Amino acid sequence: MEKTQAKKRIEQLKKSINHYRYAYHVLDKSLISDEALDSLKKELFDLEQQFPDLVTSDSPTQRIGGKPLKEFKKVHHEAPMISFNDAFSREDMRAWLTRLENYLGRPLRYTDKTFYCELKIDGLAIEFIYENSVLVQCSTRGNGFIGEDITQNIKTVEAVPLRLKETDKKYKLPSRLIVRGEVFLSKKEFERINKEQEAKGAKVYANPRNIAAGSVRQLDPKVIASRKLDSFQYDIIGDLGQQYHENEHEALKSFGCKINPHNKAVASLEDIFEFHDYWAKNREELDYEIDGIVVIINDNREYKEGGVIGKAPRAGIAFKFSPREATTIIEGIKLQIGRTGVLTPVAELRSVEVGGITISHATLHNYDEIQRLGLKIGDTVVVSRAGDVIPQVTKVLKELRTGKEKDFKMPSVCSVDGSKVIKDGVAYRCSNKNCGARQREYLYHFVSKGAFDIDGMGPKIIDRFLDEGLIGDAADIFSLKEGDIKLLERFGEKSAENIVEEIQLKKKILLPRFIYSLGIIHVGEETAILLSDRLQKEKGKVSAPAEVWNFLNHISINELQEIPDVGPKVAVSIYNYFHDTRHHDLINKFNKAGILLEMPPKIKNEKLKNKIFVLTGSLKSMSRSDAKEKIRLLGGEATESVSKKTSYVVAGSDPGSKLAQANKLGVKVIGEKDFIKLLD
Repeated sequence: MEKTQAKKRIEQLKKSINHYRYAYHVLDKSLISDEALDSLKKELFDLEQQFPDLVTSDSPTQRIGGKPLKEFKKVHHEAPMISFNDAFSREDMRAWLTRLENYLGRPLRYTDKTFYCELKIDGLAIEFIYENSVLVQCSTRGNGFIGEDITQNIKTVEAVPLRLKETDKKYKLPSRLIVRGEVFLSKKEFERINKEQEAKGAKVYANPRNIAAGSVRQLDPKVIASRKLDSFQYDIIGDLGQQYHENEHEALKSFGCKINPHNKAVASLEDIFEFHDYWAKNREELDYEIDGIVVIINDNREYKEGGVIGKAPRAGIAFKFSPREATTIIEGIKLQIGRTGVLTPVAELRSVEVGGITISHATLHNYDEIQRLGLKIGDTVVVSRAGDVIPQVTKVLKELRTGKEKDFKMPSVCSVDGSKVIKDGVAYRCSNKNCGARQREYLYHFVSKGAFDIDGMGPKIIDRFLDEGLIGDAADIFSLKEGDIKLLERFGEKSAENIVEEIQLKKKILLPRFIYSLGIIHVGEETAILLSDRLQKEKGKVSAPAEVWNFLNHISINELQEIPDVGPKVAVSIYNYFHDTRHHDLINKFNKAGILLEMPPKIKNEKLKNKIFVLTGSLKSMSRSDAKEKIRLLGGEATESVSKKTSYVVAGSDPGSKLAQANKLGVKVIGEKDFIKLLD
């Protein structure tokens, strides 16, 4: 992205994030999910990392929180209550560590406890102040410097000790101690409260954090007491002689504070990844919500040496779990023609990770849904994935528009066969009832042995991809990503990986096979070879699909009939195919997908020169396509129909009518063993 574009995008992101943060932190209103907001903040952070001179003091990445509410007494924090920057991937974590070590000017002092990992509770950060062992003040983060005094409310939380005590001689309790921690609502309490709300006919809450946030701001402490909030403490402000951050957890526990038993010190990034992955998979076992882990440099000297940048410490980071919602950009909308001829719009997305998978497509259901969302091509949108289902676009962030977005309109004619598109309820469909079936049959042909030969993509797989809107034409096959496939029912990570790997391997294809794959009426494997020979003779080496179009689009019907075995009917079919703009668009998509054409291997010798073969039935040692190729490499010719000119009919198992025709014409019939001897 150019700097001028980045500057404009940064300003839009700042305005949008500030709007959502104000509603969330000050008004207690969730206008957008935490995960989607995190996604916007991450995009802003990455842009500011790329263009550091565009960072301004009013950026959300430099600010800590919202303004304190007027209903509560304001409290000044003795030390700022900062928060952490977010990481969403292993690459983000490696980049964080590199930035830290670059700032320090040296590698970290690695030990068996270099990092301290904590579960990131989805609650509210609270500061607790104890004087002479007694809890005297509790406050919210606020803007990081000034918070809200909510002491009476927090005193109702049983997990927060009202008085501390010394239980370990190793840690002496000072006369004044500032502790920080998290207040949250358990899943069990969340369910109980919502059941009560339903019974009263009142609105249910969206998530536990919303209840916790609303509770701590209640003016009546009895309300928060009835909601049974919980709390963990995780930090001490001040020097108790602790060398490591983990010592602070030990000290807190010895003073009677509740600490999270799952937190642990680890040695390396790989250990961090293992800790993160374990809790990403097992977080449902916990009775409270977590949305990631917090990673801190365990050595307090190194942590302090890292300092603070903007709102966050350099030596700590929040490593979030894969979000169930994220923001991305609609790069296009394609229409998938289903098996029944229904046109389903599918969003082509800038690749984004949602729910642990990277996706590039999302269903838009129908045109009415596009209009309901007010969606345009180029929009920034929220993409959601609930459970193992196809991701959906759930919200358009219209405030991030640049003015270059484009409206999407349903076409009046079908892109597959040119028939009129008709409206049928909320659905649009091709008026030709056979359209969907024809498209399906063509795709079966496209991936078959004689064409692209994509192993593992049989008719059932093609049908599923069509039904889910993952493919609309043959070229779409080459844009499939693992994340698009593995979220489908009965598709695991390995099967998705195998299919995508096989597709990528088959991007290189022999020129005759590519021509055959196009499904031109009356053009079989033999005619495709003849067209390939003519093209190679006229143009030399051909490497891109566009070169095939450029040649065959400029050849006349009469010139096509000069090619051996191409009669008037076949010539007209070839001519019509390469003068149809819909097919031109498909060829261009093949070009963009990176399809590479290879020239057929040269003839090894002319052992079978002037010999004409017809194959019938199945061969055990090779496919019919491979058998034909071997015949051609030895100078022979393989055709589909038996005539008096035929030299041999090769009969495999379950031969068809060609065997009877050979016997009738007196053509020599040989079995597979004799055929192999001819090839040796």
